[in-house]
Amino acid sequence: MPTRRERANAIRALAMDAVQRAKSGHPGAPMGMADIAEVLWRDHMRHDPAAPDWADRDRFVLSNGHGSMLLYALLHLTGYDVPLQALKDFRQLHARTAGHPEYGELPGIETTTGPLGQGFTNAVGMALAEKILAARFNRDGFDVVDHRTWVFLGDGCLMEGISHEAASFAGTHRLGKLICFYDDNGISIDGKVAGWFTDDTPKRFEAYGWHVVPDVDGHDADAIAAAVHQALADGRPSLLCCKTEIGFGAPNKAGTAGAHGAPLGDEEIALARKQLGWPHAPFDIPDAIRAEWDARRQGGQRRAEWLGLFDGYRQAHPDLAAAFERAQAGDLPAELDAALLEFARSSQRDRVAIASRQASKAALDIIGPKLPELLGGSADLTGSNGTLWKGATMVTPDTPDAHYIYWGVREFGMTAACNGIALHGGLIPFGGTFLTFQDYARNAVRLAALMGVRNILVYTHDSLALGEDGPTHQPVEHLAVLRMTPGLHTWRPCDQVETAFAWRAALARRRAPTALILSRQKLACPERTDAQVELIARGGYVLLDAVGPPACVIVATGSEVEIAVAAAKAMNQDGSAVRVVSIPCLEMFLQQDAAYREQVLPPNVPRLVVEAAHPAPWWRIAGDRGRVLGVDRFGLSGPGDEVMAEYGFTAENVAEVARELI
Repeated sequence: MPTRRERANAIRALAMDAVQRAKSGHPGAPMGMADIAEVLWRDHMRHDPAAPDWADRDRFVLSNGHGSMLLYALLHLTGYDVPLQALKDFRQLHARTAGHPEYGELPGIETTTGPLGQGFTNAVGMALAEKILAARFNRDGFDVVDHRTWVFLGDGCLMEGISHEAASFAGTHRLGKLICFYDDNGISIDGKVAGWFTDDTPKRFEAYGWHVVPDVDGHDADAIAAAVHQALADGRPSLLCCKTEIGFGAPNKAGTAGAHGAPLGDEEIALARKQLGWPHAPFDIPDAIRAEWDARRQGGQRRAEWLGLFDGYRQAHPDLAAAFERAQAGDLPAELDAALLEFARSSQRDRVAIASRQASKAALDIIGPKLPELLGGSADLTGSNGTLWKGATMVTPDTPDAHYIYWGVREFGMTAACNGIALHGGLIPFGGTFLTFQDYARNAVRLAALMGVRNILVYTHDSLALGEDGPTHQPVEHLAVLRMTPGLHTWRPCDQVETAFAWRAALARRRAPTALILSRQKLACPERTDAQVELIARGGYVLLDAVGPPACVIVATGSEVEIAVAAAKAMNQDGSAVRVVSIPCLEMFLQQDAAYREQVLPPNVPRLVVEAAHPAPWWRIAGDRGRVLGVDRFGLSGPGDEVMAEYGFTAENVAEVARELI
């Protein structure tokens, strides 16, 4: 029977060979963590390679995603649909084995990793989701939610600031099923980290409230196994600090930065094979070792046991079982869409002027009771963001069966953890902050779009109209950045009616994120027909039309729609034919067919786009004959209406610019 070291060496060999064949990659981390991976995946991981989306599987996150060949080798060896050719194609164009693990490309990849620290934070979200769902669905004798989240992470993950946000939050919430292995090899790209990373990591995590096992020999299977058993017995999140040697087995490059981000070279690989006692040819794994790694039989048995448990659960608790299955599938309750449409129609009838952040809260008051999987929160701005709906209770370490999270001042951690919650399944997360603080969370927003997960981003205080808080708090470039992010839909509604449609669209996007951009100040509700209300779902529509063919079209979003309407009415009274178009979601509007877009924006008619934000995204709408009244410099401190007027956002100035176009 192959020894533990021989099984671990299979990972090392595949990593060396794939990186060398690609002439690119990071062999050192897979070689250094192979012994840890062998203990975890053979003795503790609860998964079924034949059913990688099994709801109660353990989650494994490779936060140090540059070591992707470690994960690919594990998936291949344990029986996932990852053929040997995929490993040979590592890092090649259109290969599913990308340079860093990409969610959706291969079965068994739970999240996209590579930007350091975010995989760890995704895992915190996954562990939180498990705890919430377990409290919500488990009943005596039926622990249908009972799995762990395992994480590999390195020095780079711990140097990134997001790791502090995530670790602090996980400790506070006592996420006891989160177990992390720290690859303490002392090496990063620039060399020995002792010159720039001297934290006492065990004490740091102990201060967060974690269970810590220091000084684990990461190449001693018995020591690793003992550390895991300690973690399993503790009710806190665990950090196992494993001392490893990067590039273990490479006689000249092990323990150096030379093993980090480049192929070892044919000569060094030959020497490593000799030192490791691995005489096999590149990509050749002996049948005896393959048989020891194959997890399909055991995984199938474990899943079959769970399916039997769930059958009993369905008989004993049919309503809970149905709710669990619906939430896991990501389906929305049938009555929710009708309720949101009725909310929009009643808001149109009432035409109350309120801030769109408060309109969002009113929508949440409708959504929350009908969507039990909704999990909301705010980064210490709950009252300002309007994110807490009626009846929602706070998630705490002792009361996880709740619906609202106080994230504290952790915008980046909140967004990345919400990505993890969405990836886990069974819950629909959203998180709120001021739009200007989206900068803190930017890379997690990007990964939400890259992965295509239903993470709803609620951003309030959306423009210069914020006023007295000044340019530090007044967003300028943020809307442009969001709209330029592939796969992300950005809604900036002008009133309560459009806000209802924004939430409706966000919830319906099962495999993509949505940003909701909301005002602090009150916004008037314009007149609309029932037909116009229905057209909001298309992302853009004619809100106010001229009598006869328009001589100019004014396009606006959010708070500037009210200004555009006032300008157009004044111009129409003066004999100018002006149309107003509201485009609350540019991405949605651009997805409409050409005939509809031309119906809304007639060709050869000059267009003026009005938005209190950077003009960059709007030139595709304005065109060569048009203008964009936007903001290409930072804001000012002063009353909001005065700041807006200073930048030209008044009905009088909009009308003047429109007349110039005509």
